[in-house]
Amino acid sequence: MTNYLLKILTTSAVIVLAFARMWSWQSSPALSSISSALDQSTSIPWENTSLGFTLTGNSGAISAIAISPFPLGASQTRILASTNGDKTIQLWDLESRQPIRTLKGHSDSVNAIAFSPDGKVLASASADKMIRLWDVATGEQIRTLEGHLASVESIAFSADGNFIVSSGWDQRINLWNAGTGTKIRSLRGDCDVVNVVAISPDSKTFATGNHFEGTIQLWDLATGTKKKYLIGHLDAVSSLAFSPDGNTLASGSWDKTIKLWNPHTGDVLRTLNGHSHKIWSVAFSPDGETLASGSWDKTIKLWSAKTGKRITTLRGHSQRIWSVAFSADGKSLISSSFDKTIKIWQ
Repeated sequence: MTNYLLKILTTSAVIVLAFARMWSWQSSPALSSISSALDQSTSIPWENTSLGFTLTGNSGAISAIAISPFPLGASQTRILASTNGDKTIQLWDLESRQPIRTLKGHSDSVNAIAFSPDGKVLASASADKMIRLWDVATGEQIRTLEGHLASVESIAFSADGNFIVSSGWDQRINLWNAGTGTKIRSLRGDCDVVNVVAISPDSKTFATGNHFEGTIQLWDLATGTKKKYLIGHLDAVSSLAFSPDGNTLASGSWDKTIKLWNPHTGDVLRTLNGHSHKIWSVAFSPDGETLASGSWDKTIKLWSAKTGKRITTLRGHSQRIWSVAFSADGKSLISSSFDKTIKIWQ
């Protein structure tokens, strides 16, 4: 009997001691940090996104926006550029949400804009067949690139800052020297309209999206040779975006779908469904984890780039959405619309 009681007392003491150690460990600052980190790791980026601000005062539909990759000048101003519906481009201070200056020079609507990798130059493509390069700090025009025979629909800088690629309604894809403005070569697309261009992060490949065929072509940037055809969309390809690591190409289409491709093999990784109207813009977050899509159904959808699952749907615009873009720090998502507003989501 004595031995039996001794065993019970010993076992009880071990249990009490184990609980005491567990409580001490859980109460420690180290565990609190671990627990906090675990909670953060299980949260879904952008899951609780809400509307932060709305920029108004634009004279027309805002078909394109671009965000400077770096703050500008001594004041470290973050610049947002937007087309203004009246042949001009508006530069905004993202911190104060106030307009800085208006860029004037095009004689027809501006269809696309893009910042150089260092944020010092803005390129604009217009229905007037011209591409203009602007000094962002002063608003002065640096030069005009002439070579398209019809409306220029899309423009992009290479990540190394050496090249500009443009496309348009003339079935031409032009490659330019970004420093001198010299046209290096002119390539022919396979349909009447080349809607959009995008350049891979390593500056070795660029993609073009066709209007009538709904196909995508991958090109070698150095030689201008065609590398691959990506076939899968049933209507016009309106937007293209490479992931930051270059291993995924996202395409948005008038067929209401988004496709994620492996640009190295040309295979479709997955198709994202959910929009009820044409998709006009897609963009990756800087960390590559999230994909945003803007549609003529007046919504923005955020997707997990890894799984293809929809994270959330953002509503706020009263008319179709033209463009979406993430800020360089990954803290904001910007959208523009036919409703003449720009919305900043956080």
